[in-house]
Amino acid sequence: MELPDLGKHCSEPTCRQLDFLPMKCDACDELFCKNHITYDQHTCPSAYKKDVQVPVCPLCSAPIPVKRGEMADIAVSKHIDRNCKFDLSNRKQKIFKSRCLKPGCKKKELMEITCDHCQNNFCISHRHPLDHDCKSAAGMISKAGFAALNRSKLGSQEYNAKVKEISTSTRTEPSENMKYQQKSSDLPYSEGSKVISGEIQNRMEEDEALQRALELSLLETGLNHLLTISPEEEDWELQQALEASREEHRRLRRKAVKVN
Repeated sequence: MELPDLGKHCSEPTCRQLDFLPMKCDACDELFCKNHITYDQHTCPSAYKKDVQVPVCPLCSAPIPVKRGEMADIAVSKHIDRNCKFDLSNRKQKIFKSRCLKPGCKKKELMEITCDHCQNNFCISHRHPLDHDCKSAAGMISKAGFAALNRSKLGSQEYNAKVKEISTSTRTEPSENMKYQQKSSDLPYSEGSKVISGEIQNRMEEDEALQRALELSLLETGLNHLLTISPEEEDWELQQALEASREEHRRLRRKAVKVN
């Protein structure tokens, strides 16, 4: 071999490649190939010597000077033990600085708790308007109260619409009954009885119309009561009303059979 000393092997134990143009690490002074020249690639133990970042004290936030070759953690520990100006006795005063404005209360909270009515700061114990005798809460309505007021207005509008519908339906039904009675009175007795029986049978076949009329009458007479009772009581009353409508249906059928 003509040039046996040409080139150097990479100092990385997992590589050991013969490189004719090796590069020297400026921290550990070892020779490496182009694939392991950086600090992270060959895990350089002296990389901290080239780290020029200035550490900051976690207590007083002051920058700490670090000498060449000195570990940053050691310098920070020395600063905390000797030169740190952070006072542990003032730590609570700096953090808990939101004082309660309730007369006689000296509590301080970590964060501000502002009243929605008077816009003053209070502690957790006096955050409610009744606890700090809020003067502005008497003539004001909270957001929840305003929403409840809107719901009540909508409910009253729906109630008025239902009552109006019931009243109009009840006014039209008696007029139809009067027409049937007037028509039957103008006819002879036999023909009038047939007309009445036919009308009754037609009405008996319309179970849905009868049930609707019954429900409308119940809504007219006891709508306020239905709004206040529980769902179980409402179901029970509806069942009783349906049984009464079936009984009335059977009674009308028997009456029609007797007329015929």
